[in-house]
Amino acid sequence: MKYKIIDGKKVPVLPAQAKEIIKNKKTGKVYESKEAFDQDVADPKTATVQADFQQDVEITVASLNVFGKTK
Repeated sequence: MKYKIIDGKKVPVLPAQAKEIIKNKKTGKVYESKEAFDQDVADPKTATVQADFQQDVEITVASLNVFGKTK
């Protein structure tokens, strides 16, 4: 495990993965990219408009055991 010194304390640096999710708010359709969504907006055969854009970010981190002290 990697550590970083913050305010003089050794703090573990946890590995994390970020995943961007592009969706249509109305239909729930998931797109592979923002460009794919923009192509859907530009397609006159669909009712998709720019206001239907939804972007979520899913963050996954490694598990961490936390031990605390109480009085």
